[in-house]
This record gives sequence, structure tokens and C-alpha cells, in this order.
Amino acid sequence: MTRKYFGTDGIRGRANGVITPDLALKVGQATGLAFHRGDHRHRVVIGKDTRLSGYMIENAMVAGFTSVGMDVMLIGPMPTPAVAMLTRSMRADLGVMISASHNPYEDNGIKLFGPDGYKLSDEVESEISKLIDSDLSLRLSTSPTLGRAKRIESAHARYIEFAKRTLPRNMSLEGLRIVIDCANGAGYKVAPEALWELGAEVIAIGVEPDGFNINKDVGSTSPDALIAKVRELRADIGIALDGDADRVLIVDELGQVVDGDQLMAVIARTWLEDGRLSQPGVVATIMSNLGLERYLAGLGLSLARTAVGDRYVLEHMRSHGFNLGGEQSGHIILSDFGTTGDGLVAALQLMAAVKRQDRPVSQVCHCFEPLPQILKNVRYANGKPLEKQPVVSAIEAAREMLGEGGRLVIRPSGTEPVIRVMAEGDDRALVMRAVDDIVDAVTKAAA
Repeated sequence: MTRKYFGTDGIRGRANGVITPDLALKVGQATGLAFHRGDHRHRVVIGKDTRLSGYMIENAMVAGFTSVGMDVMLIGPMPTPAVAMLTRSMRADLGVMISASHNPYEDNGIKLFGPDGYKLSDEVESEISKLIDSDLSLRLSTSPTLGRAKRIESAHARYIEFAKRTLPRNMSLEGLRIVIDCANGAGYKVAPEALWELGAEVIAIGVEPDGFNINKDVGSTSPDALIAKVRELRADIGIALDGDADRVLIVDELGQVVDGDQLMAVIARTWLEDGRLSQPGVVATIMSNLGLERYLAGLGLSLARTAVGDRYVLEHMRSHGFNLGGEQSGHIILSDFGTTGDGLVAALQLMAAVKRQDRPVSQVCHCFEPLPQILKNVRYANGKPLEKQPVVSAIEAAREMLGEGGRLVIRPSGTEPVIRVMAEGDDRALVMRAVDDIVDAVTKAAA
């Protein structure tokens, strides 16, 4: 199966380098043809984040979709989960999110959703890849059957109402002072407004996108600005979204960062008490901390692990009937509400637990003591450094060093030319040594 265009989260790369107008046009045409099922008028929802290149890619995709007879509904800058939700809500045949998530502004990407709001399977992506590489000129629409494009002005209000309804009807956030960091990204309008409508005192940062500053020193990948603002204003909680608002990071009232593992622990405990867990367990990835696994076991819950990527978490959740899963990075999937990670909705579930327990966020969110976990990235230009013998030997030696009580995960990133090296165990010095030995070997092999 070819993976020529698609990575672990759609198509992603340098804007006007990898993601060119020509590619965007062909993706629109190929995807439109792949989802042309039946004689009805076909429709696609297109959202985007705030990158400058979004204008270019959006227009190219509109041309592609309309050229194969699909009507296009443009919703502008909106979170990825909003695109998934609106694709279902508006009975569209397809959803598109133009975003490179937490990457810098120079990159961009194309995420695709089926009519059910779920990301596409490997098989469908493979079919689209083959269509992209084929001659589509004979499959274009005739003049009378070309598609139309229109902007949907109500999209923001629809998503805000959806997010609010994930809380009990009588739940208010009144009395909470919240700092929200929208990463100058897709959630910069809807997230602060939703919190304000729920009664919170809202201080918003990262809400002045200029096309270049998405994720720059703000958002879930750069929490220092949020930490400083929470401490300065003595806020009750800080919420940091990433560029497309499908993941979240929390900062408690003391300025301490709360990651996705702790969030899953809070929601799992709360939902267990309420009888809302569809299965006695949570789905996470190989990167989640061993401390989470031990904490859940103490509650009588299992932790199923998948490959890295929220799509793999979601696949396991759907096939085994789980309704809670996510990643340490803050992709939290609550399948009772949505079909993909949703940073705002996950934050709302946490705040519901805070309001109900009437305790500070630092106490609610510190469910377990994480085991020492070290993650380092090694950038490489080309080749397959993990297959070189010195690297293989270093990995084997590190596994032996950590023993049965530790974990070692080495994997290439699915979105950038980076090898990720992670180890964890009870002995921090041993964990650090294991990671450093592998990083050193990979660095030399990649040189």
C-alpha cells in the first residue's frame, strides 16, 4: 500500500514546497471522485487554521472539488474537531481541514474526513493516492455539472453550541478565572467565546493571528507564555490549544503543566464514578507514562496501548467499544461527543470535574506521580539511520539496561524527518543514560 502522500495525520509538508497549489488541486479532484457515491448533489466542508498558505491551498482545493462537481462549504478558520462535527451535522460527503497542527507556519497540511466525521482509513487514502497519480482529465465534470462554493457564516455559532452541550445543562463555569492560549491558531475565536458564554472570566492570549505567528512561542507546544500569565493573574486554570485546536495542555493555578496522561486519568476517574465508561479501561499510545497505567490499574481499569497517532487510538476505541482515549501530547478523544481529538471539549470535561469537586486544579489533576520519562528528538536528512548496526546494538543494550521495569520506544516521526527516542523507568539516571546512548548512536548514523 503506497504512503506516497499520506502520513500518520493526512498530507503534511512545507507550503509551496510539498503542499503546492497543484497538489492541493489534485487532492481535491481525487478525493471528490473517490467520494462521488450516488446521484445526489455532493458537498464538502472546508476549514483551515490561520497560516498564510491557507488562502492558497483553500482556493486550489475549491477549484479541485468544483471541477469534479462537488459543492464546497467554506467555514474559514475553525478547529479540526469542528470540521469533523460540521461534516456530519451538515450532511456533507466529505470534510477537509487545512492545517499542519502544531508545526511552524512554513508548513501546512490537508486532513480528510469521511461523511461520518472520522479520518479516512489507510485503504481509502491509498485509493486517493492512486487517483492523484492518474490522469483525471477525462473524469472532470461537464460545464452544467460543475460545483459551487459558498461561505457558511453560522459555523462558529454551531460549534460553540456543540461544545457547550457536552456539559450538563445546569453546569456553569462562573467563578473560574481562565487564561486560554489559542496558539494564534484555528480556535482563536470560538474557544474564548465558548468559555465566556459558560460564565467564566476569560483572559485570552494567542488570539492575534497574522499568518506567520501560529504556534510561535504560544500554544500547547510552548506553554511558557501561558504559565507566566496564569501566575501573573492568579488564574484558576490555564488552557493551551495547539494550532488546529484538536489537542490541549492544562496549566494549574500554581503554574504547573498538566499533560494528556493526567487529563485522561481525571476523566477516567470521573466517568468511572458516574458509570459513563463504556468499557473498563482507556486507550492510549506507547508514549503514555507507565504511571498512568499503574494508576488506572488501581482503579480496576486497563490501559490499551496503540501506535503513536490519534487515528490509531481511535481505531482501537471503535473496534473494541471504548469511549475514552488519547495521547500524552493532549489529543483527548471522547467518542460520546466527537470523532476526533477536541482540545476545548476535553478542557470542559476537566473543568466540570474541578467544579464538582470544588478543589484547586492542582489537586484534581495530580492523579499520579509520573515515572521518569525522557524523550529526545534526532533530526536527520535522509536514509534510514535506525537500520544501521551501531544503532541496533545501542537499542539492544539500552533495553537490557532498563530491564523489565522500564520501557523503551524508538520511532520515526510520521510528520517530519525526526527520530524520537523515549525511555522511562523508576531510575532517572538509568533512563537518561539509555536515551543518551541511543541518541548518540542515531546522531552519528544520520551524520
